[in-house]
Amino acid sequence: MRSATTIPFNDLGRGVTALRNELDAAVARVLDSGWFVLGGEGRAFEEEFAATLGVTHAVGVASGTDAIELALRALELGPGDEVVTQANTCVPTVSAIERAGATPVLCDVEPEAGTIDLDSLRGALGERTRAVIPVHLYGQCADADAVLELCEPRGIAVVEDCAQAIGAELRGRQAGTIGRLGCFSFYPTKNLAALGDGGAVVTDDEELAERLRLVRQYGQTDRYRHVTEGVNSRLDELQAAVLRTRLPYLASWNARRTQIAAAYTDALSDGPVRPLALLPERRHVFHLFVVEAPDRDALAAHLEARAIATLVHYPSPVHGHPPYRQLGNGPVPLPVAERLSARILSLPMYPELRDDEVDHVAAALHAFG
Repeated sequence: MRSATTIPFNDLGRGVTALRNELDAAVARVLDSGWFVLGGEGRAFEEEFAATLGVTHAVGVASGTDAIELALRALELGPGDEVVTQANTCVPTVSAIERAGATPVLCDVEPEAGTIDLDSLRGALGERTRAVIPVHLYGQCADADAVLELCEPRGIAVVEDCAQAIGAELRGRQAGTIGRLGCFSFYPTKNLAALGDGGAVVTDDEELAERLRLVRQYGQTDRYRHVTEGVNSRLDELQAAVLRTRLPYLASWNARRTQIAAAYTDALSDGPVRPLALLPERRHVFHLFVVEAPDRDALAAHLEARAIATLVHYPSPVHGHPPYRQLGNGPVPLPVAERLSARILSLPMYPELRDDEVDHVAAALHAFG
């Protein structure tokens, strides 16, 4: 029998409703200013975001995908250069590498949490490797320290993909502050969300920050004076104002996600389904709550019968998609990414979930056997 309760996988409207007056005021502030691109709101957000992370520079861009592309362009990567990332990431990570003109190479992930596997990464590095992009997947940091230890002696830059991990920590350091550059997405589903696309790159390197600011605006220093090749990728004033409004709530929203995750984890403590592991010395911000199930379809059907929506992040590794199939023929095998993609399921996870809804999901998980 279907439950009367309907729990969507996400409900973006709840987040808007909770801050509607503040968001309306932020939008009105931009409209009243008459300035819509690269203005005061964007500069203020960059300063506030950098301060939140404890870095020197934040550069707003048009999307998380653009953030990775511009980070690679700032490092002056291009044709002939290889960039290694993990096979279970979302395709935009790889598409950004290609847009920068470099060649993507895939490595495998460890089985407990789906973060980058160091042995596989070591095997994927080659003479042409110029950068590695560890993905802080689902809200948990990869071991970026270990990646740095492997890459720095070889002159390989580490660029963190933090699209799902704003506020996450590794050994007390925030995601995005460990490698040369950290790349963030503010897509509407993210822990810190715009009302459209948006992204940022953060760094403590002043020269890289200046290159990022050039590249995001056609390589332009002054109007119609271009000193390098660039693209059009700017965080607009409306989105910056929205992000400024929401940024002060980020810590409490992440804390609520952690509470929800604890309830789900407790419900799964003695069953066949396991949550992906919380790895040592991390603070997980649970952008997604992902479980591994021996029979994913059965679990999804069980939850659907109780009016609980689920999704899969992601049903195929990158090399499972036709345009990227050749990446599966790279220097290392990718069995863990392939196995996880067939077994993982994402449960409802957003801070506006009510306690009764969390209890309903937890009870349904506990009943699955």
